[in-house]
Amino acid sequence: DAANNFARGHYTIGKEIVDLVLDRIRKLADNCTGLQGFMVYNAVGGGTGSGLGCLMLERLSVDYGKKSKLSFTVWACPQVATAVVEPYNTVLCVHSLLEHTDVTIM
Repeated sequence: DAANNFARGHYTIGKEIVDLVLDRIRKLADNCTGLQGFMVYNAVGGGTGSGLGCLMLERLSVDYGKKSKLSFTVWACPQVATAVVEPYNTVLCVHSLLEHTDVTIM
């Protein structure tokens, strides 16, 4: 649980599990004969979707630089927000989405 905090999802909790997640992705990718890219689904209002999601995209860019990365992202909305930090999580995640995805669909 990243407690609705981008930094917690990216730098603490995310760092603990990102290698395990990427190892599973690597095993699946190794079984593919013609891997074209990755489709990532996340919401950027909370800490897990924004922090861990961006960390995974950064690592996928390093490990699979030439493969396409498409992001289907649910953006924070003040009318239905459950935490006051959702806009901050979104802003912190946008840079990573711009840098590490080829297409982001909102």
